[in-house]
Amino acid sequence: MPNHLPLPLPLLEADCANCFALCCVALPFAKSNDFAVNKPAGTPCENLRQDFRCGIHTRLRDTGFQGCTVFDCFGAGQQVSQVTFGGRDWRAHPETRGEMFEVFPVMRQLHELLFYVAEALTLPDAAPLHAQLRGALARTEEWTRADAQALTALDITPLRQEINTLLLETSELVRAKVPGRKKNHRGADLMGARLAGADLRGANLRGAYLIAADLRRADLRTADLIGADLRDANLRGADLRHAVFLTQPQLNAAQGDPTTKFPPTLTRPTHWTKPSPAKSSPTGV
Repeated sequence: MPNHLPLPLPLLEADCANCFALCCVALPFAKSNDFAVNKPAGTPCENLRQDFRCGIHTRLRDTGFQGCTVFDCFGAGQQVSQVTFGGRDWRAHPETRGEMFEVFPVMRQLHELLFYVAEALTLPDAAPLHAQLRGALARTEEWTRADAQALTALDITPLRQEINTLLLETSELVRAKVPGRKKNHRGADLMGARLAGADLRGANLRGAYLIAADLRRADLRTADLIGADLRDANLRGADLRHAVFLTQPQLNAAQGDPTTKFPPTLTRPTHWTKPSPAKSSPTGV
């Protein structure tokens, strides 16, 4: 997959140095395997320092905050902090708190849509849709420049539905190039599924629950993974090259090793391990 996007990558990547730690304050989280404590929306995380940095950033997984390591705002944090609110932080300007924390989740959705549309525009097989995709990209990008009042009033559902239709059509065009019958596991419950070595080329895995699934050495080339839950999925030795709509948070949530292959636009998570033994297990689908 080409790594050139129609938007500069920094716009769609989190830049924590230029964000007022909005993900650590605006969003809630519940005590679970992903978070060590409960935190309501609008309340700073107990680990947030005065300089807006995380006090346990290098130890998040070891201290029960794995959920933080798999979250990505797709650049929405710095957009809200530096553009929507012009660099006024919520500590120095407490009057911005409520509106800023309300805008952030909306902006995050807009930036996620930009990310997917931008990727779709790099796919040659989706050329018949490129004009529509460029129009959707322009409208979404325009919303990211709106003021706080407009963003809090935005009903994003119609835009998400429009773009989701285009992304589904994009996926179908890309996956149609894969010969043979493709597996359809859209929204399927595949938690813990034994899929080691499975041929999932061109499969529809949109929104599938692949939590703790064994995908060792599975062939996921050109599979549609938009919204798939890959928490603790075993991707050691798996081939995800040219996987459609695969994101960095999905890789971060999974388990992999140096033999795992993935698109060049993504980076290898630091917690991935050394190659696992070449022991096979039967496929379940």
